[in-house]
Amino acid sequence: MPARASAVLRHLERGSAVADFVLVSMLVALVFVGLLQLGFVLHARNTLMASAGEGARMGARADATPADGVARARELIAAQLPDRYADAVTGTTETVAGALVVRIDVQAPLPIIGPFGPSGGFDVTARAFSEQQ
Repeated sequence: MPARASAVLRHLERGSAVADFVLVSMLVALVFVGLLQLGFVLHARNTLMASAGEGARMGARADATPADGVARARELIAAQLPDRYADAVTGTTETVAGALVVRIDVQAPLPIIGPFGPSGGFDVTARAFSEQQ
């Protein structure tokens, strides 16, 4: 390639590094926000599952009621997540295969970063055999 043609091509490509940087940095930022969103969702799900399980075990004790389990689950959820995640916690007893079981249900929204993200929420259920049998 002649020297003149090479100089013309370099002149036409001037500033392309800035455009490349902007495009790549936007893609990296989008991937970062997606991973951050996934981390928040997994943290909330694991916290809700552990809290519901602990609440069911608390409500299944011989000296406790399902209401005690609901209170314990709400307490644990509120310690890790915003209070709105502990709004819809319910506790009941049911019979499964002839055994009395305490059941704790938690319904909570998904944590969303920004205006975009999945809709819906979590429905977590935990069960524990009652000691009052």
